[in-house]
Amino acid sequence: MPVITSLYAAILALLFYKLSIRTIQLRRQLRIPIGDGGEPSMIRAMRVHANFAEYVPLALVLLFLVESNGAPGWVVHVLGLMLLTGRLLHAGGVSRVKEDFRLRIAGMRMTFIMLIAASVYLLVTVGLTWLGNPG
Repeated sequence: MPVITSLYAAILALLFYKLSIRTIQLRRQLRIPIGDGGEPSMIRAMRVHANFAEYVPLALVLLFLVESNGAPGWVVHVLGLMLLTGRLLHAGGVSRVKEDFRLRIAGMRMTFIMLIAASVYLLVTVGLTWLGNPG
């Protein structure tokens, strides 16, 4: 069982829940049943929530595959922490109407580096497997 990936998946699921509840509460507060109503705070809440939903599933699949392919635990933890920290920074930056672009950029960088590092790890692992077991 991929224990490390399970840990990060559970933490990220709780963060997704928090972002979902925050978006729902803002909808009620602003009386916006659907869409963004042209309200900047609603637009931001929706984008933080959607951006999380767009990136985290693929990242967790990659994390699962890295762990399943025998990566050392510290590697899986570094990738998981990068993803979690990146998503927290991004949410913190984008959520503000007066956006802190430094947080947004740092969050996206960490997320992208995690995606690239996990992908490269898997490509190297697959390549080495094929080289050692051709055919």
